[in-house]
Amino acid sequence: MTVFELTRRSMRQNVKHYYLYFFALIFSMSLYFVFTSLQHDQAVQNMTHPSVDFSAGFQIAGVILIVIVGIFTVSANGIFLRRRSREIGLYQLIGLSKGWVARYLMIENILLGLGALLAAIICGALISRLFVLILLNLLGLEGIVDISFSVPAAFKTSMVYLLIIVITSIQMMLKVYRSTLLNLFQADKRPDLTKPPKAVASAIFALLGLALIGYGYELSGHINEQLFLNALLVLGSIVAGTYLLFRVTIRWCFYRFRKRKDGHLGLTNSLSMAPLMHHMKANANSLTLITMLSAMAITLISMAYAFYYSVEQETRRDLPYDFMFENEPQEALSFKMKLEKEGIDVNHHVVQAVLTMGSILDPNDEFHKVEESLLWLPAEQLKQTGADLNVPPDGEAILYNAGASLAGDLDEQSKRYPTEIELEQHGQTVMYTLRTLMERNIMNLNAPGRQLLVSEATMDKIAEQMAGTPGYKVIRFDTYQVPDKEELAIASSIYAKHVSDERLTYDFYAQYKEVLQMTGLLIFIAAFLGLVFLISTGSILYFKQMTEAEQEKQSFKTLRQLGFDVDMIMKGIIRKQAIVFLLPLSIGMLHSIFAIKAASFMIRSDTTFPASIAMAIYTVIYFVFALFTIGYYRNIVKNAMS
Repeated sequence: MTVFELTRRSMRQNVKHYYLYFFALIFSMSLYFVFTSLQHDQAVQNMTHPSVDFSAGFQIAGVILIVIVGIFTVSANGIFLRRRSREIGLYQLIGLSKGWVARYLMIENILLGLGALLAAIICGALISRLFVLILLNLLGLEGIVDISFSVPAAFKTSMVYLLIIVITSIQMMLKVYRSTLLNLFQADKRPDLTKPPKAVASAIFALLGLALIGYGYELSGHINEQLFLNALLVLGSIVAGTYLLFRVTIRWCFYRFRKRKDGHLGLTNSLSMAPLMHHMKANANSLTLITMLSAMAITLISMAYAFYYSVEQETRRDLPYDFMFENEPQEALSFKMKLEKEGIDVNHHVVQAVLTMGSILDPNDEFHKVEESLLWLPAEQLKQTGADLNVPPDGEAILYNAGASLAGDLDEQSKRYPTEIELEQHGQTVMYTLRTLMERNIMNLNAPGRQLLVSEATMDKIAEQMAGTPGYKVIRFDTYQVPDKEELAIASSIYAKHVSDERLTYDFYAQYKEVLQMTGLLIFIAAFLGLVFLISTGSILYFKQMTEAEQEKQSFKTLRQLGFDVDMIMKGIIRKQAIVFLLPLSIGMLHSIFAIKAASFMIRSDTTFPASIAMAIYTVIYFVFALFTIGYYRNIVKNAMS
């Protein structure tokens, strides 16, 4: 038999056993091909808002995808090489040189890689249009885009595959040349807990692991204070703590459980707990990797969905009115006439406000006094526009600032209130009470000064006191609301043409569409990257359990001789898989909850609902791999007991 015939036979066997690996690899690289195709597609880019950095988004996603695929292939290839150690040893035992074995494995790897590459490019080309339709739907765009085969995308995908083949070939050569025959034939030998964990050392490292995770969680609550440094500290402490958790803490708990049972675990515990005790130390690296990848995927998807889910609400916080004109009554009247000419129903209201200079005092720092522009807005007039607010008592004000959470912790900021507002009136100081802070605007964000809500009587009094002082100004705001959303899109295009000069202007619909496109692009990338994370982590767990199932064949035969049937054995195996899959998932979810909480300062809306939806979907897909694993185990048990 020639080396090529042997390779062809081995490839058929490998594809049969490792179909999930090839599916994950083909899917990941098909997605890379799609991302690269979209990166070079001008037709889609021309449909998006100029501020949406379309090409850069897919370029960054492509780099992340390469890293994920690299980690996945190296991890999976390591599992496969370990499982084939006896086969590699047999080749050497019958007289074949290490060089021949290395060439054989590399030829097999190259041929399988080329097959997967071809399948990935074909699949990527076929599903590109589907991905474009999904993207256009997320971006709120309408149009027909023709997708052609992208030669640059195919070339880049080929280069990535070449890199993967080089890395895995090096991994195979190291396995062949560094392993002795004894190591190869004992590679699949199950380790045993011949010695119990050292009590003092285990306790110290177990507590250290929990302390590191706790420190990371606590620090995540203040991550925005020194973002880069704190992010590195959080990541480092949680990764180290998670590794110690799997390497020491959980293994120690299993040992204590076995000791409490005095070694009499029973059938179910012997099939579930005992294998975990044997393999927990060896699997610490992979379980840590799976946990961190799961946490990253859940956090990425949850935050992206939270941004996308809250676009309209967030935009309305910044721009409570669809359109606004400042001290431009003629422009405002002309715009209204244009809307009426198009038959667009619009609600128009005028709000008179006063702009002054003043200082908002910080009760926690009596020396902190910064003079700034203050915009005093009358609550009674704002209520006539349909604003949902209460009229403050005379002499009191409420600060409205949609970007308050971006400036720091809201709980810390709330400790500054109530405080005082200090106005300098012709050499005299006038004080007003600032009662509280609201995290939204009551006038569009391009209005000058910090927005203060007061009663109309208080505003008239301030206007009388501050008239003639530096920075004093009476402002007329013409506000417009368009009730019909379909008409709002037309009104927005009219507004864009109406204010065609270089002034800084905002309208709700245009801002909403721009942010929707940015967040839509984010969730598109995050969702599919998260899916690759999920497939990679689920596949690695599946492959490891396949290997353990092969190692336990003899145990199943022994149990059959003792009178146990398939269903009795499967009860213990199902419990084992529940623990194996639940441990990294639950710890990863806990990590992601604190990560989402740490990143929530970037989004002002509640992230609970979108994060819950993302976690639920991730969990459902994740447990599909558990079902695959249980099915594979059942086949192994049936074959062993037949």
